[in-house]
Amino acid sequence: MNRAELVAAVADQTGQTKADAGKAVDAAFTVIAQALAAGDEVKVPNFGSFSVAERAAREGRNPQSGEKITIAASKQAKFSAAKGLKDALNG
Repeated sequence: MNRAELVAAVADQTGQTKADAGKAVDAAFTVIAQALAAGDEVKVPNFGSFSVAERAAREGRNPQSGEKITIAASKQAKFSAAKGLKDALNG
């Protein structure tokens, strides 16, 4: 499912126009991203939680030359599915 399909599905479920549903979908993703950037965790009951995982700096290799390189430390978004979502997926 891509963004357009998601917006159409939200519009169908809520009775909103696609334009309004698109604004709602965009707003939800923006709020989640802002919360994660601020270091907060976002928990949605029966769906899951979004959090930030820290990756330590590490040594890697350039696949073309084989030269050792240092990969900088970084942060990445992490999602953990809630029991309700897992149950819905597994029947």
